[in-house]
Amino acid sequence: MKIFTFPVLSQSSLWTTIRSVSAFNIICSFAVSWAFVKYLRALHWRLKTTQLRGPPRTSFIYGVSHDLASSQDNGRMYERWATDYGVAYMIPSVLGQSKIVLCDTRAIAHFYARETWTYVQTPLTAALRERLIGRGLLWSEGEAHRRQRKALTPGFSNAAIRELTSVFYDSAYKAKAVWDTVIESSKDSGAVIEVQNWMNHISLDTVGIAGFSHDFGSLNGKRASVTEVFDSFGANQRASAINNVIFLLASMFPIVIKLPSKRRNLTKKLSVTLGEISNDLLIRSRREKDVNMSERDEEKSIIGLLIKSEGQDAEIHMSEEEVIAQMKVLLIAGYETTSISLTWALIELSRHHNVQTSLREELLAFGPDPTYDQLKANLSYLDAVIHEILRLHPPVAEFTRVAAADDVIPLSEPVRTLSGEITGSISVAKGTLITISIAAINRSFAIWGADAKEFKPDRWLAGDGITEKAKEVQGHRHLLTFVDGPRTCLGKDFAIAEFKAVLSVLVKNFVFEMRDGPDTEVEIVRGILPRPRVVGEDGIGVPLRIRRYE
Repeated sequence: MKIFTFPVLSQSSLWTTIRSVSAFNIICSFAVSWAFVKYLRALHWRLKTTQLRGPPRTSFIYGVSHDLASSQDNGRMYERWATDYGVAYMIPSVLGQSKIVLCDTRAIAHFYARETWTYVQTPLTAALRERLIGRGLLWSEGEAHRRQRKALTPGFSNAAIRELTSVFYDSAYKAKAVWDTVIESSKDSGAVIEVQNWMNHISLDTVGIAGFSHDFGSLNGKRASVTEVFDSFGANQRASAINNVIFLLASMFPIVIKLPSKRRNLTKKLSVTLGEISNDLLIRSRREKDVNMSERDEEKSIIGLLIKSEGQDAEIHMSEEEVIAQMKVLLIAGYETTSISLTWALIELSRHHNVQTSLREELLAFGPDPTYDQLKANLSYLDAVIHEILRLHPPVAEFTRVAAADDVIPLSEPVRTLSGEITGSISVAKGTLITISIAAINRSFAIWGADAKEFKPDRWLAGDGITEKAKEVQGHRHLLTFVDGPRTCLGKDFAIAEFKAVLSVLVKNFVFEMRDGPDTEVEIVRGILPRPRVVGEDGIGVPLRIRRYE
């Protein structure tokens, strides 16, 4: 008879086994607890949030998010869904998440009035902004945001911008001088010039001088470290497609943004470069403060306000970390948004020669370069062209926020819920994701009329050019381009003045045409922000045929 014996475990082996089992049990307990908490939160959200109709999921993993991210005009998608499901609807997002999309003017006004308090940045947005620019104005919420904004506001007053208008013109005339030389050396009457990089350089040099009394020299051909990093974004569009996937997954798991990628490396390099530049400018400006800057100048200049806010006895105090973050924000905003708008303006004027001619006639009839006050009040067609560009081509096309508390959002017109009920308001629970498509609202047929998708500056001049529905939009000039509420773009007037000054110089002196004809296709590519590019060009290329106006 065979006798079975059991192996005898040593004390150390027994203890290792017990620890392994205990670790496994702990992991299982955490997993079960996490799943249970997620279930309770989902149940709470479902019970307290109005369940709205919306488009079906096209991907098990991404919902409809990948379709939106890969679309050349996702504003049209949002608008079509508003037509199908009402002015507030729900879209499936990544890994079972849902977002409420607001296309209703009253709901949007309600949302903006409560931003930074009831509606805040998503964890992903906050993490990305902190990584790139630090804990500055774009990152902060609530009281910290109010304090930082109040400290910077005098630097963007009418009085401050009035003093800076000459800087805008100087940058424009530097570009003009180089273009004159290029055209003069050309065998033809004109030359093909890639304009987007020139608009980048105009914007960067302008914000350097106007904001920090520093000339980056990019208009003079100087290759500063910051311009090299800026220009790297958007150069590899294949990588951008991969980055879209990473970004979508990161909306559910923010830790994903820490995975190695080319864009992550570029973002880190840009953040470090901006930090070094900002720190150098800050140190230099502190040294020069007592020598070159009077108290009155300090009150109006951006760098002066930042230095003043560092003082412990300052009425509105900011830490050195916050000051550096504000400088990084201003450098990026100055480089990206205005340069994108200027590029789109040159594209649309090249496509619409009648508009370009009318604008040039107004500028030439006016005579010398307008002052700041004249730019604001005297050139109606220039103003119309500028705002039509801002309407059709907002630099930031959409954004998503998360509810920090339960809320009830009123609607200007009722919608049908998923259960078939009609409601004039929607309840949202804490944790609900809210999306607003700026592009969809700015170009909506329902809001702007049958010609909403057309480049038509005359709409801003005619008495009935702006529809009654558009007048319900409570942003600057009934647009959401600069958003609204506590987060209204602080540099709005600065950006518009620069936009007008630069465009006026270029249009008075040059005639613009699409290199390959008026039907040349233009696509959207990813830089730091989405940018235009002529189809077939590398990077962010927008080559235009330019000749002197004579």
